[in-house]
Amino acid sequence: MKSITSRDNPRYKELKQLASSASARRKTATTLLDGIHLCQSYLEHVGQPVSCVLSESALGHPEVQPVVAQCEDAGADCLVLSDALYAGLSQVEHGVGILFVARVPQPPRPARLDGDAVLLDGLQDPGNLGSILRSAAAAGIEHVYCGRGTAAAWSPKVLRAGMGAQFLLRIHEDVELEPLIANARVPVLATSSHAAQQIYDADLTRPVAWLFGNEGRGVAPHLLAQAALQIGIPQPGPIESLNVAASAAVCLFEQVRQRLRDTPTRAPDRPRPARR
Repeated sequence: MKSITSRDNPRYKELKQLASSASARRKTATTLLDGIHLCQSYLEHVGQPVSCVLSESALGHPEVQPVVAQCEDAGADCLVLSDALYAGLSQVEHGVGILFVARVPQPPRPARLDGDAVLLDGLQDPGNLGSILRSAAAAGIEHVYCGRGTAAAWSPKVLRAGMGAQFLLRIHEDVELEPLIANARVPVLATSSHAAQQIYDADLTRPVAWLFGNEGRGVAPHLLAQAALQIGIPQPGPIESLNVAASAAVCLFEQVRQRLRDTPTRAPDRPRPARR
């Protein structure tokens, strides 16, 4: 286990770049998993990280020790930073002082949209994106397609909001949604506050792809026109619209409800782990 005490150390400078620069993360196809829960989830569902980084004060922590032991046994690079240096990397308040440098999984993209999926058109808020990914994983969705202009699904902020959901999904980023929808083999359902049909009247027992839009404008008009069905969520209260993450949760778990109603003894299939 290597110890770093200087801000001028080349390894520390690399870590600082990853923590602060989206372009550095894209260039290296890596990201930072900040906090014990994300590190444990990555080990369980994906595999070994590139590096395991600890603060000095975390060395004796009972949750950290087995994680470090697993990383060392697998030959992962383990670094110990002074608490002051570690604080310059971490955005987690009152954490235990562990983060991973991890490779971003790059799953193969299916040739066509032929099963349950979530499509995201220009979502920009990291909290909303992370929440939708978490709902999708909980609902048994396997594929998520992030259209151009959507926040980076593997950024530290989205990872924290997703709480490890990314590791249970096959996430495809920078996707051109228009041809994906045009060639889809399953109905694409778009949420709209102006839709005449309510979600509770839609048949969700068959495979469908959900299309959710930007926080401000919603789904872009040209994509909305491509959808097989536009559906709305009843809102008896005097609120203009639901938050997109709340809307996604309602839609995905109405789908779960309908399928469990028809097959009460069978739970939704567990999503497969992300692949590198």
